[in-house]
Amino acid sequence: MKISQVELRRLRLPLVEPIRASYGTETARDVLLVRVVGPESEGIGECSAMDAPLYTSEFVEGAQLVLRKYLIPQLDARDVTAAGLAGLLAPFRGHPFAKAALEGAILDAELKVTGQSMAQRFGAIRTRIPAGVVVGITDTIDQLIRRVEEHLDRGYQRVKLKIRPGWDLEPVRAVRGVFGESLALAVDANGSFALSDARRLQALDEYGLAFIEQPLPDDDLRGHIDLAQRIGTPICLDESIVSMRSALDAIERGACQAISIKPGRVGGYLEAQRIHDLCVSRGIALSIGGMMETGIGRCAAIALAALPGFGLPGDLSASDRYFTRDLTAPIRLEDGHLRVPTGPGHGAIVDHNFIAEITTQRESIPLSR
Repeated sequence: MKISQVELRRLRLPLVEPIRASYGTETARDVLLVRVVGPESEGIGECSAMDAPLYTSEFVEGAQLVLRKYLIPQLDARDVTAAGLAGLLAPFRGHPFAKAALEGAILDAELKVTGQSMAQRFGAIRTRIPAGVVVGITDTIDQLIRRVEEHLDRGYQRVKLKIRPGWDLEPVRAVRGVFGESLALAVDANGSFALSDARRLQALDEYGLAFIEQPLPDDDLRGHIDLAQRIGTPICLDESIVSMRSALDAIERGACQAISIKPGRVGGYLEAQRIHDLCVSRGIALSIGGMMETGIGRCAAIALAALPGFGLPGDLSASDRYFTRDLTAPIRLEDGHLRVPTGPGHGAIVDHNFIAEITTQRESIPLSR
């Protein structure tokens, strides 16, 4: 497909409530959308990077700059496919979130030409997936219990608690005590602990957690290998997994028993699918990670989560978990599940009028036909 134009849009969506993790507090999503226009169709992708380099080194402003100055010009006068994009952009190191947004837009456009959905393209086997919810750090245990109860009352099937040093054993103990052993419960440390905290992390074994996600910093693979031998709770790596190569390294060295895949972090949905296939072949449990995406990115992630290897409930929630109004038709809970989109491309029903209404920046980049 020869792309004639690429449009970059920035918009800001307030969250229904602040989300607090070890790295900081999010109150809104600074959304970057990438729209590609070809001769037969157009597609939209979403950049899931955050607005500041706190959670990752990549951030929205930087992703927009890289797209405009380096990545998009590579499409000029070329026949481009989503499958060939990674090779085309390989000379530019890093910036997986920017690359993933561009790949998502091209993949959406390609599939719309053939009428195929992303779920079909990926090889999905489910028509709906179990919905999970992430509960951030709260001011008090009572507040945490109320929030978990609200989510369970709505039908969420798995709860993941954000933890950090000093907010770890007590909240887990309280949630287990109130909601019992039947609750599918996991924790996410976002790399905030050190190997010297191993005894404290070992104490979490008592609570029957599905996994502890990213307990140590993303570059401490050796520490995760050591920790995996000291604790009984499965370690799920997230921030450490940036490619299939890093996933293979972590698996072969015994650093984890599970992996959480975030398509933006690994450079796109096609690389995410390759990591999925690797994990299935190695018997590694899989979860789909969330980045508070709008319905555009969420629909694509739901399609990916419908693959057979995603046996662990993921982070994907209904639209109203984060936004009063989404950029798409709302994604709703159905008996604790999210329905896998069946429309062409990502399958999201995009609210173009609302997008235009809340756009804060827009730039159009023409390319040769």
